[in-house]
Amino acid sequence: MQTSNSSSYPTKKVSINIVTIRGGGAHYATYNALSSIIEQKQLPWHLTMTDVDAIVEGLVEQKKVVDVYSKLFGTSAYELYNKHVLKSGWTWFQPLMMYLNKVLIKLNHDVGVKIFEEYWREQQPDMVVSVAPMYNKGLWDSIQRAKPGTPVVSILTDFADCPPAFWIEPQTGNHLVCATEKAVEQARSSGIKEELITKSSGIVIHPRFYEPITSDRRIERQSLGLDPDCLTGLVLFGGYGSNVMLEIAQRLECFGQKLQLIFICGRNEELAQALRNSQGSSKRVVTTFTPDIPYYMHLADFFIGKPGACSISEALAMKLPVIVERNWSTIINERYNTKWIQQKQVGIVIPNFRNIHKAVEQFLEPEKFARYRANVAALNNKSVFEIPDILQQILAQSYQTTMAEPVEHK
Repeated sequence: MQTSNSSSYPTKKVSINIVTIRGGGAHYATYNALSSIIEQKQLPWHLTMTDVDAIVEGLVEQKKVVDVYSKLFGTSAYELYNKHVLKSGWTWFQPLMMYLNKVLIKLNHDVGVKIFEEYWREQQPDMVVSVAPMYNKGLWDSIQRAKPGTPVVSILTDFADCPPAFWIEPQTGNHLVCATEKAVEQARSSGIKEELITKSSGIVIHPRFYEPITSDRRIERQSLGLDPDCLTGLVLFGGYGSNVMLEIAQRLECFGQKLQLIFICGRNEELAQALRNSQGSSKRVVTTFTPDIPYYMHLADFFIGKPGACSISEALAMKLPVIVERNWSTIINERYNTKWIQQKQVGIVIPNFRNIHKAVEQFLEPEKFARYRANVAALNNKSVFEIPDILQQILAQSYQTTMAEPVEHK
C-alpha cells in the first residue's frame, strides 16, 4: 500500500475510534503509541478510545449481559488473565481462556452487534481502528449497520494470527496491518483481498523508544549502584511481573560479579520486595512500575522476558538481544514470536528458564554476543511512524468512495 496523496484527503477533522481491551498490556500500549504519534504529527484527527471490557462491565451492572467468568471463577476475564495467567504464571490456562472467549463471543455475536450498532450511531466515527483480537467481526458487522462504508482497520499486536476468529476475519472488509510476512501469508491464505492487507515494518511501539538518550550510560549505571562496565541484563515480564523472575535471579547468581541485572516488576510490590530480600553477591537494581522503560533499556545490554510481541519489539528497538522461553505452557499467540526470534537470530530461545544460565553464557562470549547485536542492529522497525500514513490513505480512499466529507468534530 502506498501513502496517500494529501490533495485527495479531507481537510476537516475526522473522528477515529480506537478499540482496545484490558487483558495484557500490549493493547493499551499500542493505543498510547498511536495517540502519541498522531499528536506529534498534529493530524486533524479526533481520537476516541473504546474499551470493550469497560463496555461489558457496564452491561453487566445493568444486568443486560451475564459475566460468565465471574460466575465460574469469581473474577472478570481480564483480571483472571492479568493477575493469574500473567502475574502468577498460569500460562497453561491461557489456551482454555482463548477457547472459552471465542465460544462466548460467537454465542453472543448478535447481541454484541446490536449493542455496538447503537454505540456507533451515537459515536459516528469516520474510522474504527482495532488493536484487540477476537472482536473484529462484530466490530465490522456493527459499524456497517450503523454507518455503512466506514472503514475498519485491525492493527495486529501479535507477529502472527491464531486462527480461527482471532485477528483475521475473512467474512469482513476489515483492513489488516501485519507486522510480519507470516501474518501477511495467513491473511492471503484465508482469502483476504490484497488491497486490504498492508505489511508494516514491525509491531507498533511507543515513539519514545526511538528518542535519543544523551546521558552517559556508565555514569547512569554508577548512580544506581551498578558496575559501569559489567554485562547488564534487563528482566521484564509485563505490567504485573512474574514469579519466574525469582527463579531467574537465583539461577544467575552463579555468575557473581560477571553479570548484573535490572528487574522491573510492574505493579507487583510483593515480587519486588522478594527480589530485594534475596539479593546475593551479584549487583542488582529492582524497581516496580515505571514509565521509564527506555531509560532502563538504555542501561542494559540484553533482555530477558516473556515472548510478548510488544516487549520483544521494544527491546530490539533499544538494540538489546533477547532471551525468551518456549514450551508447552507458552501463551498460544506468543509461540510464533519465538520462531521469529530464531529466524532473525536476534536472541536465544530456551525450553525453560531453568536453562537461563546457558543462554547468558553465550552472551558472555564477546564474539557470539557481537553477532546477536549486529543482527538486532540490522532490524528497522518504524511501524509507529508508518501507521498515520496507512490510516490516512484508507481514510482518503473511503472519502473518495463515498464522495462525502466526514463530519467535523469540535
